[in-house]
Amino acid sequence: MLTKKEQRLRRSRQTRIRIAQQGVARLSVNRTNLHIYASVISGDGTKVLASASTAEVAVRAELGGSGKGGNVAAAQAIGKRIAEKAKAAGVEKVAFDRAGFAYHGRVKALADAAREAGLQF
Repeated sequence: MLTKKEQRLRRSRQTRIRIAQQGVARLSVNRTNLHIYASVISGDGTKVLASASTAEVAVRAELGGSGKGGNVAAAQAIGKRIAEKAKAAGVEKVAFDRAGFAYHGRVKALADAAREAGLQF
């Protein structure tokens, strides 16, 4: 029997293969209980073009310094921040990679905020 983490990684594998075939930049999301992380990875998967997370000092100060990186408001802030950084790196269109996490709650909030900030996926 697979563990919860192994099940999530198994779900993410097929998505990554599909995105790799498209050859477009990928917006990858990872969430933990305390933080949420987002990275824009090049189409060939070799380098990270932009990244943002609630573990960054500037973001923590923006959220009030209480370390509340595990909520929807924090996810929205990261979505907006990753969209700005991606556009600065010259990336307008991405494929959304939720890494096997349910498209719900913080993952959905990050995606919606990135779309509102002008990232297309």
